[in-house]
Amino acid sequence: MAQPDSKKIFFENLSGAGKAIAVLTSGGDAQGMNAAVRAVVRMGLYVGAKVYFIHEGYQGMVDGGENIEEASWESVSSMLQVGGTVIGSARCKEFRTHEGRLKAAHNLVQRGITNLCVIGGDGSLTGANLFREEWSGLLAELVDQGLIEADAIQKYSALHIVGMVGSIDNDFCGTDMTIGTDSALHRIIEVVDAIMTTAQSHQRTFVLEVMGRHCGYLALVSALACGADWVLIPEMPPEDGWEDKMCQKLSATRSRGTRLNIIIVAEGAIDRHGKPITSSFVKDLVVKCLGFDTRVTILGHVQRGGTPSAFDRILASRMGVEAVLALLETTANTPACVVSLCGNQSVRLPLMECVQMTQEVQKAMDEKRFEEAVKLRGRSFENNLKTYKLLAHRKPESELPTSNFNVAVLNVGAPAAGMNAAVRSAVRVGISEGHKMFAVSDGFEGLWKGQIKEIKWADVGGWTGQGGSLLGTKRTLPAKHIDKIAEQMRKHNINALLIVGGFEAFESLLQLYEARATYEEFCIPMCMLPATISNNVPGTDLSIGADTALNAIVETCDRIKQSASGTKRRVFIIETMGGYCGYLASVGGLAAGADAAYIYEEPFDIRDLQANVEHLTEKMKTSIQRGLVLRNENCNDNYTTDFIYQLYSEEGRGVFDCRKNVLGHMQQGGAPSPFDRNFGTKISAKAMQWVTKKLTETFRQGKAECLLTVRTRAVCWGCVAGLWSSSPLYNSKMRPTLFTGSLRSSGG
Repeated sequence: MAQPDSKKIFFENLSGAGKAIAVLTSGGDAQGMNAAVRAVVRMGLYVGAKVYFIHEGYQGMVDGGENIEEASWESVSSMLQVGGTVIGSARCKEFRTHEGRLKAAHNLVQRGITNLCVIGGDGSLTGANLFREEWSGLLAELVDQGLIEADAIQKYSALHIVGMVGSIDNDFCGTDMTIGTDSALHRIIEVVDAIMTTAQSHQRTFVLEVMGRHCGYLALVSALACGADWVLIPEMPPEDGWEDKMCQKLSATRSRGTRLNIIIVAEGAIDRHGKPITSSFVKDLVVKCLGFDTRVTILGHVQRGGTPSAFDRILASRMGVEAVLALLETTANTPACVVSLCGNQSVRLPLMECVQMTQEVQKAMDEKRFEEAVKLRGRSFENNLKTYKLLAHRKPESELPTSNFNVAVLNVGAPAAGMNAAVRSAVRVGISEGHKMFAVSDGFEGLWKGQIKEIKWADVGGWTGQGGSLLGTKRTLPAKHIDKIAEQMRKHNINALLIVGGFEAFESLLQLYEARATYEEFCIPMCMLPATISNNVPGTDLSIGADTALNAIVETCDRIKQSASGTKRRVFIIETMGGYCGYLASVGGLAAGADAAYIYEEPFDIRDLQANVEHLTEKMKTSIQRGLVLRNENCNDNYTTDFIYQLYSEEGRGVFDCRKNVLGHMQQGGAPSPFDRNFGTKISAKAMQWVTKKLTETFRQGKAECLLTVRTRAVCWGCVAGLWSSSPLYNSKMRPTLFTGSLRSSGG
């Protein structure tokens, strides 16, 4: 494994020497804030800057004294897994006054701080921008009052601001996700999954109220993730007469044999006339109109609490690094910026433009321009709403188009959490498009054996939250039985094929593509959705199931690290899955705060192992007396998990002891995370829309096969043959991999 001094990364020429950076959290707390603070501190120290904590938000900046504390590398250890914000957050009325900001400026100048990283909501970020605009005037006042020297105006002439949005509501425009949103969704889905079991037992209807006074993101996405029967959000109030429509929908669902109903209400939900729709009102309505046994659950502040998810840890860490880079690159004329997430990329956007757009959303809602409010929320919100409407509300048979096309869905390869959500979405969108949908059991083995049956709308009810593969999945490739598969496709008149799986699915699609020259049955639209915990499918940055596996790894690592809190001086060697792809080990290591991660893409030798032992030996002399090392299962044929464990045990003798843990198939199990449920649902819906388009354009012409991919900021369609031939491992026996990054930190 390369050492940090010998392998410079892209910011090698940036220097923070002589600069002082302060980080604060303001407004409401959100899970993941601590990961952002940790990233700012360590990135700042890495580039040579001084870094300060400002405790208790703007109140601490105004009060000064011990509230502004210099940070060290060790001071942010063991913060990743802690919810809330360990440096405190408070709402400060005094900072809203000119006198309060004057005190804050004095406290910063005394410590030479001219770079601020603010983690909070739009109010906190607006306050920071005002502070920046007033900075020169505030310094002049301090000079006039004799509180600072005259040369301080020149020395500290500009205040640089970078913001990161920490809010569970995801109510800030300009970013697809804010820090804390994914963790809040985890809390909601955990409760919904638990409630669904008791609701089914008693045939009850549950009304769940979630946070979101001005934004319905949590309600909408949790409804999409659990397949709720109805959702009420402030951005898109229901049409007049919604009460009857909702009750008809609930009644129709029960008549098809469903034993429960779930209704999700955002706390800020309103009707078209601005009248609040409360959870108690919805409950009384259901009881009065339908007589269903109905209960209300208000989640409240449980959504803010708990351990941050893997997604939030990674998002916050990436944003924290980007924030420091932005501060280092800023000039006196650079406007304040906010670090945002666009697709899966960290980007910098003008702070006040995003704040103004966020305020425009509320203005549009106040003026009852609801369609515009949805668009202003951003592409992600709009897509979520469209997908929910498409899947939750079945059109009457008389309104469905008749395409006379048969579409088959199958899972191939190892199971991955989120596969069932993808199949449910495909089936329901396909039916809405007028197709007849067929489910194939046990992958291509089931296909050549004829295990094919029609699947209806109600058959996939409740599939979203189920782990594994309800259709059944196997690694069998089609090549050996290609003639029998063609025969079955001819027998059932299959006009299109949707394959959900990992690298085996990719190989299978290649084999079907190559068989087109011989078999006309394969000259049909064929689409593959990447679903594998290894995230090793060529051409895509993300795969269904990887997020759930990462959360399993991170949760286990948290528990393992906690087990060492009493014994001290202990190093854990953890083996992860991933085949020849180091995604789980490297990204899991980033989210868990590992000291090192050994992956196939980054070769290492005995010298690197020895250097890591020496690093851990030095670490044991600090207050962080535990270590964590992740190893990808196929990173090296010789340096196995047992070898590394024995090496560390021997070389660390007398300083630390070692333990090893092979996580194994627990990474494939469990209920899918909210991210995987929604990701699988949305890309599957897009895939079926593509299939419908190609069925009418290129049917039987052999021109439509693709892999749906997520690249940087967009969902793309890639030709399978082209993706494979352009892979650097084309014709290699090794499997193609996507993640080629490395991880090296001092852990904690």
